[in-house]
Amino acid sequence: MTTQLKRILLGDQGLVVIFVVAFALVALLVPNFLTERNILGLLQSVVTVGIVACTMMFCLAARDFDLSVGSIVAFAGMVAVMASNATGSIFAGVLAALLCGSIVGLFNGLVIAKFRINALITTLATMQIVRGLALISSDGRAVGINDPNFYQLALSKLVGIPTPIWVLAILFLIFGFVLNRTVFGKNTLAIGGNPEASRLAGVNVDRTRIWIFALQGLVCGIAGILLASRITSGQPNAAVGLELSVISACVLGGVSLAGGRATMAGVIVGVMIMGIAENVMNLLNIPAFYQYIVRGVILLLAVLLDNLRSSALGRR
Repeated sequence: MTTQLKRILLGDQGLVVIFVVAFALVALLVPNFLTERNILGLLQSVVTVGIVACTMMFCLAARDFDLSVGSIVAFAGMVAVMASNATGSIFAGVLAALLCGSIVGLFNGLVIAKFRINALITTLATMQIVRGLALISSDGRAVGINDPNFYQLALSKLVGIPTPIWVLAILFLIFGFVLNRTVFGKNTLAIGGNPEASRLAGVNVDRTRIWIFALQGLVCGIAGILLASRITSGQPNAAVGLELSVISACVLGGVSLAGGRATMAGVIVGVMIMGIAENVMNLLNIPAFYQYIVRGVILLLAVLLDNLRSSALGRR
């Protein structure tokens, strides 16, 4: 009975319970938390982390990491603004950003899958390279947006809800479907569970890993465009540390660092828990220096939870 209860609490049901309890406590104890303005602000604040988490979930589920996501987001935002300014076309800027993000992701995937270089080392290298490209292309300065319509990508609303939140919701639905209802999703989990067995079963492991990283780059492009629109400029130093927030959210949401286990519902809960923690610290006027400590504690707790889940599921 104790073991069964432990499995439930550390499973998806336990995540939902933890989230509901945390949400209720915060709503009761933190002033102004439940106001419409704050809730919309909370949802907007998790857009970047949530969008990138959609595909980081696949990376982690396949036993890989991508530490370059923050740099790709910043670079994609820079490219979107600079291409838009140069051509006078927002569409061209968006297309260029998506293309650049996809190329970086594809490069990561090819190096990891074909040259057998560890994903941690590969993406650590591209994190530095891409951040350097963003700084070089802008001479280390923010690039202003010439066309005010570019701001509407983040500021526009549909049914009173900001467009970026709709984009996040759509991506959650798309990648949730891909994970649960497609061969690609099932192959990703199979690779994470046992890569060699998957290869022997006929799964093209290399191609799947390349696609995962290419999708990761594409999604970072989307996040970069929306972030640049929201902060009204291309910032070469934007999204620093994003990779740690995304990985923390995924692991909090039940994605296993050992691979082979992931759910979109869990990732959504993990993203929201991270967002609520940040939001509460801001509402309580906790200094930014202390917020770094809280983020570090959350990351440690996420890894601890992952170990406990693996033990409860009999994987260790």
